[in-house]
Parts: sequence; structure tokens; C-alpha cells
Amino acid sequence: MQAYAWRGRNGRGELISGTTDAVSDAAVADQLLANGVTPVQIAPARRAPAAAGSAWQALRTRPVTDEDLMLLSRQMATLQRAGVPILRALAGLQASTPKPALVALLAELRAHLDQGRELAAAMARYPAVFTPFYVAMIRVGEMTGRLTEAFDRLAQHLEFEIDVRARVRQALRYPALVCGAIAIAMVVINLFVIPTFAGVFRQFNAELPLMTRLLLGVSAFTVRWWPLLLALVLVTFWGARAWVATPAGRYAWDRAKLRLPIAGPIVTKATLGRFARSFAMASKSGVPISRAMTVVAQTVDNAFVARRIEQMRDGVERGESISRCAAAAGVFTPIVLQMIAVGEETGELDTLMLEIAQMYERETDYAIKGLSAAIEPVLLTIIGAMVLVLALGVFLPLWSLGQAARGHGG
Repeated sequence: MQAYAWRGRNGRGELISGTTDAVSDAAVADQLLANGVTPVQIAPARRAPAAAGSAWQALRTRPVTDEDLMLLSRQMATLQRAGVPILRALAGLQASTPKPALVALLAELRAHLDQGRELAAAMARYPAVFTPFYVAMIRVGEMTGRLTEAFDRLAQHLEFEIDVRARVRQALRYPALVCGAIAIAMVVINLFVIPTFAGVFRQFNAELPLMTRLLLGVSAFTVRWWPLLLALVLVTFWGARAWVATPAGRYAWDRAKLRLPIAGPIVTKATLGRFARSFAMASKSGVPISRAMTVVAQTVDNAFVARRIEQMRDGVERGESISRCAAAAGVFTPIVLQMIAVGEETGELDTLMLEIAQMYERETDYAIKGLSAAIEPVLLTIIGAMVLVLALGVFLPLWSLGQAARGHGG
């Protein structure tokens, strides 16, 4: 099979282009004509220059963000509600958006639609932009004729995700600055401050306290071996990133995040809120329960919780009730389990799952607002311990030596 780059005109006379794998250029022409595209030019694709050009283009342009996707979903919902066809809607958005990466994406989607593909199938070709949950919701909207509702719900879902991330960043900004200042202060003290005091202590030739000797030893080791320590920190950082990138490492790290002292409950509530809202959206759109759990497990952004959701799906496929599978998962609170059982009995599971999502989101909001207040005592304790160590190890010996010098002089 050979890759062929082609250019042609669709039924409206618009010039489109793309790449197709085929055995010959005649096969490409037959395929284009079957899809209603009149070929203008067909030539073997040059892979290496295209890849270099794509890489350079990626460096020059900003990628499509969740904010762009949320705005795109909201605009598509509005245009669909007004009765604008999908191709015209995409063309209008392509002409009005100022972002080159989004313009290129919309052009590619239009090209795929011109070739006869469905919108969900076209979006699935860009996993870096459209998540499996997004593609599944669009596919359900196309199958049920409720594409406008699907875009509306996706816009609301993305808005919630963006809002949660923004609030978490805002809550962690002050603790991150304090931790950074503490780290810089420790480096400056070990490399510059304590060595200066070491010279003063050597002039007096006196017996130093244990804390002072420990500080001087740590400082001397840091000054002598700081390149090795820096390399060790970098190797540890990159090694940890590589380990987390593996399935086993990602699972262990995501499980550990849920057990952190302060941030763990927030991560748990936000993850379960994302699951409940996504499941409610998929269920209300008509997605089968097993399929909904499969898709939602890929969107919770936590491998440990995703494994538990997949176990729930396996139990449902074996014929067990959702409430029993949720109880066996071990990640839901008793109140949530009771709501799931009631929703399953009354047939209003999607409505109650939406209420569960709102409950988790409110609790997450309260926890995020109190995050800074919860971290401040820990930071104050660390700063106090540093001041105490410096006072005992540096200033107390100076004070003692000063007292001895005055007594000797008297």
C-alpha cells in the first residue's frame, strides 16, 4: 500500500485535500469519485517532509485546549439548534476562529465529512483533542438524532472540568509559592550562609554543640557534592515520571493520590463527581450501561478508580445489580450507595446520578476553598522547625561564644 496525497473538489465546488492509502493512483481516483469528490491532483505522499513540516507547525501553533473545545461545543449546539447543517456550521466556525490549530482541525473534520464519514468517526481520528467520552457522546447524538443536546451536555461537562482545575490551581498557588521559597532558602543557607559561620566557628576553636556540627556537616557535604545532588534530583524526577507513565506506575500513583492526608479527599470527591456526571450524561443520552461504564472509565483521569468502574461493568454484565457492584467497588459513601439503589429501583438512575455529581461537586468546592487554610498550619510548622534548627545550630553557639569572650575579657 502506498500513501497518496490528493486534491479535489466536492459537490459544492470547494477545493479539499487529504491523504489516502491505496495500491495505485487509479484506485485513489475511484475511491474519491465514489465519495462524490472530483480529483484534481493525485501524487505519492512524501512522508518525511510532511512529518518535519507537521512538527514545525506544531511548534509554531498553540494546541487546541479544553477552553477551545468547550467554546466549539457551545457554538455547535447553538448552530444545530438554529437548524444549520453540520458542514455549514463547521465552515462558519472555521472562517471565524482566530486560532490556527483550531482552523486546521475544523478543515480536517470538514474533509472527512466530505468523504462520507460520520462526525464521531472523524473526531475519533484526533484523540489528542477529542476524548473517548466526547466521541461516544457525539456518536450517541448522531444515532438518536439529539446531536444538539449532546453538544450542550458536553459544553457543560467541559465547563465544570475547567472550573475545578482553575479553583485547584488558585488554592495551591500560595502553598506552592511558600514551598518554593522554603526550598530556595534551604539551598542558600546550605551553600552560602552556614559556610560563612563555619569560618567564624573555626577561629574560636571551641567545642560546638551537636546540632551545629550536624548543620556544618550537611552544609560541607552540599557544597562539595552539589553537582551530584543536582544530578540525583533530576534523575529521580525523570525516573519517577517514566515510572508513572507505565500502567503499573500510573495505577500505584493514582491510588496513592487518593490516600494523601489533605489533598486525597479532594481528589476522591472530584474524581467520583466526574464519574457520576459523565455516567448520568451517557445514560440520559441512551448509551447502554455497560458501554457507558466503559467510556466513563476512560474519562475519570484516575487509573485506580477506572479499574473499580471496570469491575462494576463486569459485574453488571454478569447480571448483578448496579448498587451491589458499586458497594463492591469500595469507593462510594453509604449515602451515594443508597441513592444508587433507589435510582435503580425507580428507573431514575440518571437523575440520581446527576444529584450525586452535584453533591460531590459541592463537597469538592467546599474542600478546595478550605485547602489553603488546611495547608497553612503545615507550612508554618515547617518554617518554625527551620527557624528553630537555625537558632539552635547557628545563633546559639555564637551567643555562647560571645558570652565566653566577654567573660574572658573581663
